[in-house]
Amino acid sequence: MTSLYGVNGSENPDGVAARRQTLESTKGSYSKEWTNWEKRLQEVLSGNAEYLNAIQVPFDLAVNEVLEQLRAVAKGGISTPSTEKRKFGTIVFAAVTLPVTEIKTFLESFGRKNTIVEDFLKGKDMNNYLRKAHVTLAHKKAHGVTAVASYGVYRNQNVPVDLTALIFSDKLAALEVRPGSVAGEKIISKNQWPHATIWTAEGIAAKEANTLPQLLTEGKATRIDIDPPITISGTLDFY
Repeated sequence: MTSLYGVNGSENPDGVAARRQTLESTKGSYSKEWTNWEKRLQEVLSGNAEYLNAIQVPFDLAVNEVLEQLRAVAKGGISTPSTEKRKFGTIVFAAVTLPVTEIKTFLESFGRKNTIVEDFLKGKDMNNYLRKAHVTLAHKKAHGVTAVASYGVYRNQNVPVDLTALIFSDKLAALEVRPGSVAGEKIISKNQWPHATIWTAEGIAAKEANTLPQLLTEGKATRIDIDPPITISGTLDFY
């Protein structure tokens, strides 16, 4: 193998020339490949911009979560978190949890005043079925992580919710709702039709209640307006 250096330690002229030629060739190759790589990277980022934005968590939310944990450590109040207080990475949706007792009381009263509602409720064991109720504000799968995280500043806050109508079919029933304001700021649901599912027939998933507005336009569901609307308060949280 020919050395780049002579016997006395000085560089071999032929070796210097060969090395310069190799470096210049490599430099040119890298320059072209870098340009191509940068172009491909930009295309990938642009093509996946929506997904990349969706997986980002707002910095202030992350900071607040850490501060809450540090305060708990300082107070010696660390305990195993419940399934409803999981780490943000496993949170699926943001919602306002409604008081079931108040909803049941309202339905009983509404049924006494409206024979259509009374006939619908007849034979349905609402006390057994209606054990929890919530208004979904944003769902990670449908609206993205950022949309869910945007409600972090309202977490654990009481939110007034207006019940504006009862819509039901032979397999589904839900209360149409209108979230109110917290500290002067209107709570806007990302859900196209804000509602609280109150009943489904056996084997029907609660999420199917989202189809009620469409069923209504097809004449397959009934709408009973609540006039004037009834206001109840619920707590906003992540689940």
